[in-house]
Amino acid sequence: MKRAWHPEALVEHWTIVPGEWPLIEHKHGATRLGFAVLFKFFQYAGYFPRAPQDVPFTVVDYLAQQVGVPADAWAQYDWESRTIEYHRAQIRQHLGFRDATVADGETLVTWLCEQNLPTTRRPEYLKEAVMQRCRDLRIEPPTPERIDRLMRSAVHREDTRVGNGILHRLSATTQGQLDALLGPAEAPPSDPDSSSAPTLERALLQELRADPGRATLANLFQEIAKLERVRALQLPPDLFDDMTPTVLQAYRQRVAVEEPYELRRHTVPLRMTLLAAFCLLRGRELTDILVDVLLELVHRLGAKAERKVEKELIEDLKRVHGKTGMLYRLAEATLEHPTGVVQEVIFPVVSDATLRDVVKEWKATGPF
Repeated sequence: MKRAWHPEALVEHWTIVPGEWPLIEHKHGATRLGFAVLFKFFQYAGYFPRAPQDVPFTVVDYLAQQVGVPADAWAQYDWESRTIEYHRAQIRQHLGFRDATVADGETLVTWLCEQNLPTTRRPEYLKEAVMQRCRDLRIEPPTPERIDRLMRSAVHREDTRVGNGILHRLSATTQGQLDALLGPAEAPPSDPDSSSAPTLERALLQELRADPGRATLANLFQEIAKLERVRALQLPPDLFDDMTPTVLQAYRQRVAVEEPYELRRHTVPLRMTLLAAFCLLRGRELTDILVDVLLELVHRLGAKAERKVEKELIEDLKRVHGKTGMLYRLAEATLEHPTGVVQEVIFPVVSDATLRDVVKEWKATGPF
């Protein structure tokens, strides 16, 4: 229950109305305040508080002002006496509630399997649904521990039902391949002369769960191998068509966090269902991962190629300094020795390498 209450909310939910006063007016002191707190708490929440600290002090103080008893008297209310049991029975009778029985527990399990578990496996949602169902049936809810056991029983029953249906649709070959995912992966060949300590075996499932890492060609091929392994299972494409995405994702998440040895402990129908759900969704994830890795690789290749081209262009566009003076000396030497040999007349003034650079610059830039 929330600890902070706005004054308007206190008035709305915790005010003792005239028809309720006959239950309270003949009680006195801590008993009077204790009964009022239990009554309004049950009326609001649908169950009794298990300890004094379960009730916010603002609520106790507001009720204490109404019944004319100091709020400190709440600490004097005996939670182990017959009086509190009598108060609870009196409140249940007045509000039309009764204690939950073993048969009620079985009814709640069946109701959860039919109405809630096909769409969600969130514990907090299921617990809230159980509490509301008890209020609708005018039943005092079981203890939180009992509710947890009922929820686990319902989940187990529903998992068994779903698992048996999935198992019958998987071929023996696919079942064997799914079980093989919990076995060790093929270890890379090691050097026989190596004296290093042996490494722990890693399950194939752990490799499927691993992140792709950096966008490299080796990691790209690794992700392709994962996707090929998943597709080799040949899972029926409509295997989980009648299952909601939230439940399917809950199965996938269980495989993502449980260790292989924990998955081996499950019954065959449940184990096959969990692994099949994981592989189906993981295959979709791997497809998206491959696209991302490939796009990043292409981007990196493009950036690298662009840098290389830019470098070559810069080198091509490199200007030869002092061209005007070189051309003057070249023309002067030519006029002084019009019948001379190029190697003897020109190259001493302007070297052949410099002339190549001038030609290269002109071809790169044109006459401008």
